[in-house]
Amino acid sequence: MTVSINGIAHIQLTVNDPQACLPFWEKLCHFMAMQTLLRNDESVYCIGGRTGILVRGAPPEKRGKPFDQDTCGLHHICFRARSVEDVQAIAAYAEEELGAKMVHPAEDGSQFAPGYYSVLFEDPDGIRIEVNHVPGRGHFGAAGRLGEGGLGPASRYGEEGLTGTQTDS
Repeated sequence: MTVSINGIAHIQLTVNDPQACLPFWEKLCHFMAMQTLLRNDESVYCIGGRTGILVRGAPPEKRGKPFDQDTCGLHHICFRARSVEDVQAIAAYAEEELGAKMVHPAEDGSQFAPGYYSVLFEDPDGIRIEVNHVPGRGHFGAAGRLGEGGLGPASRYGEEGLTGTQTDS
C-alpha cells in the first residue's frame, strides 16, 4: 500500500535578522497572493496557494551563524508558479521592490525538466528562494523522464540538470 500526499502544508524557516527578514518574507508572500495569519516581533506566518510559510527569528543567543546551503538542513525553497509570466513578475518584484540578491535571473532550465523556467534569489539572511514553472505534467508527461517511454530515474544531478540512467555504470 502507498499513500499519495497532497503537497507540503507548511515550511518553517529560522532567521538571524527578523527585522530585515520578516518584512521581506511577508511582502513576498503577499505578492504571491498569500495572506498573513500570524505576525509579531519575532515571526510571520503566511498562508495561501495550498502553502504555508512560517518565518521566525532565532533565539538571540543562537543568532549570528550565517545560512549555508551546503551544510545539513535546508538547501533552498522552491515555489511552483502557474506560468512563465508569473515567474518573471516575481523575479522583477524580488529584485526591484525587495532588493533581493539575485542568484540567477528568470531563465530557461529545461535541462532539469521539460519546459522548466525559474528564478533564484536570496532573502536578507541568504536563504535561497526559487520560483519555477514546469508546464503540463513535467517529468510525468510524454517528454519527461518518468513518462511513458522516458529514460527513467537519473543517476546524476548538477549544472547540466538530470543526466544518466540507473543502468549507467
